[in-house]
Amino acid sequence: MTELTSAGAPSETRRIADDAEALEVARSLAPAFAAGAGDRDALRVHPHDRVAALSDSGLLAITVPAEFGGADVGLETLARVVAIIAAADPSLAQIPQSHFTFLEALRRGGSPDLARRIYPRILDGARLANAQTERSGKTVAEDSTTLRDTGDGLLLSGVKYYCTGALHADILAVRAVDHTGGSSTGQPARKVIAYVPADAPGVTIVDDWDGFGQRTTGSGTVSFDRVAVKPTHVLDFTALLAEPGTYGARAQLVHSAIDTGIARGVLDAAAVAVAGARPWFESEVGAAADDPYLIARGGEVELAVRGAEALLLTAARRIEEADGGLAEPGIDDEAFRSRVAEASLATAAAKVAAGRAARQASSDLFDFGGTRAASEKANLSRFWRDARTHTLHDPERWKLHHLGRWALGRHRPPWHTSL
Repeated sequence: MTELTSAGAPSETRRIADDAEALEVARSLAPAFAAGAGDRDALRVHPHDRVAALSDSGLLAITVPAEFGGADVGLETLARVVAIIAAADPSLAQIPQSHFTFLEALRRGGSPDLARRIYPRILDGARLANAQTERSGKTVAEDSTTLRDTGDGLLLSGVKYYCTGALHADILAVRAVDHTGGSSTGQPARKVIAYVPADAPGVTIVDDWDGFGQRTTGSGTVSFDRVAVKPTHVLDFTALLAEPGTYGARAQLVHSAIDTGIARGVLDAAAVAVAGARPWFESEVGAAADDPYLIARGGEVELAVRGAEALLLTAARRIEEADGGLAEPGIDDEAFRSRVAEASLATAAAKVAAGRAARQASSDLFDFGGTRAASEKANLSRFWRDARTHTLHDPERWKLHHLGRWALGRHRPPWHTSL
């Protein structure tokens, strides 16, 4: 059985100490991440060197708990870091989305043995990726991938799709139906997350993602053929979502940060595009950037992007306030549930605003650059393609539904992983 522990040479991965350093490192890396992003998208060239740089920088370890030697940064810092990377290269920013999500699952529901094995590897630069979604079920919440006790230990079998980051992963977090306990209780089989080495015997990763946007996220197919899994490397996913909590909101916040970053990256590109555009003859101005109608359009886009950025940070604070309630002496269940509901609503608002800002900005980008902005060589379409593709993740219409039910009837939203 392939182990989760590291057997390599001593790591040269940077150890980030605090929130300020995390932001400083992200900002320092952004120009290098942005360089060539358009060409990588056009040619579907995976950013292996950029992913390695992310690992070496220590940014992928910033949420590791302090007790294990991590910086344990605040959620607002995590959101800012992801948005900075997304502004430079949206595909690169999406690769570690599940990395941070399943590190959080480990914090909340993993065994001490699993924590001792995974956290040190993350500090040494290892990468997590998801293997969650299937195509066979009626909805994305259904799974046919199974974990069974065959008498020779636990074996994992199934096929997963849209496994973002799997191509770059050292460890895969696999959602499966647990058939190890039998069906004597009469209850539906629980769902689990199995943490599996990406190079374990029986794991096959296929680079077959062909989406028109987010082209270089490594979101291919992963199959598992009787992959051996240790019992201590499995966490109870059903239990993780059974009680009120912010696990789902945290996962959605990172998605919101990606969309917010895309929107900000579009505005950076718009400033370059308008500088190279010719003014419309009726405007009677010397530069396209002085066209009053383009200025007004730019103001509208800037407003949308700033609104998304503000809502993103508000959501991060609301989630942390809810999580902080667990440590408050005397807080009752009703007060805690209220905080969780507010965290979910704030995250829903941030996700919708971020998606709208990203799509609006990336569509308007062509007006700022004029006809030459449609050039294949410029590849400015990648921003819209990235925004349109990523915002298909968790439909905004259901976020608006929950916001509307709260507004009109004070109905609390669910706390599943899609909100």
